Amino acid sequence: MDWTWYLFRFDGRINRALLWQALLIVALLAGLLEIVGQVIGILEGTRSTLKLDIDFDFGLDDLFKVVDPRAYRLLPSADRPTLILKVLGTSLFLWIYLATAIKRLHDRDRSGWWIIPFFFVPNLLFHFWGLLLRAFLPDAASFVLFDLAVHALWLWGFIELFIASGTSGSNRFGPDPLAEIEADSTPPAKSWDQSREIEIVPPSASPPGGMHVKRSA
Repeated sequence: MDWTWYLFRFDGRINRALLWQALLIVALLAGLLEIVGQVIGILEGTRSTLKLDIDFDFGLDDLFKVVDPRAYRLLPSADRPTLILKVLGTSLFLWIYLATAIKRLHDRDRSGWWIIPFFFVPNLLFHFWGLLLRAFLPDAASFVLFDLAVHALWLWGFIELFIASGTSGSNRFGPDPLAEIEADSTPPAKSWDQSREIEIVPPSASPPGGMHVKRSA
């Protein structure tokens, strides 16, 4: 498999298994980046122990802090190496996720722009959930309807990306990835080996007809 195309390019199609695999790769990279950041903190004296945290948002939660003014007031207190690692890591994780998720949308015969309502809109609203709750608090009925709509949109995107099967056969974005996997796994047909079926018979050692042993007088 072409790993550069798989993780970083936006053309073509991938199946569900490869998208789940990409999320596992991102989770492992996020965990490794967290360990590196903690080690740097220990060496600089800002941390005393190493703590392993499992990040179930695959390191992408920091992406939505970019548009959150509340996060900017925490920047002066953040140490520079950790901040640089987070910026680089989040950029890498976002690129990998978008590249694989868009190829998965192509597998569903959908445009890559569907990533906006399926990923960005729900997660952005979830990030500002506290502010939205306070804004809708006087009207509880409206908030319940809004909450159901956002979760329905998130669930629809989750099913489209991670559960629903891709379109069978080729579509406008490329050939069926499952058909290519089946073709690669099928052993090649054996060609007819004529030499195995031809029996070479050695010539007979008997004398030709008409020949006989001459008697002595």
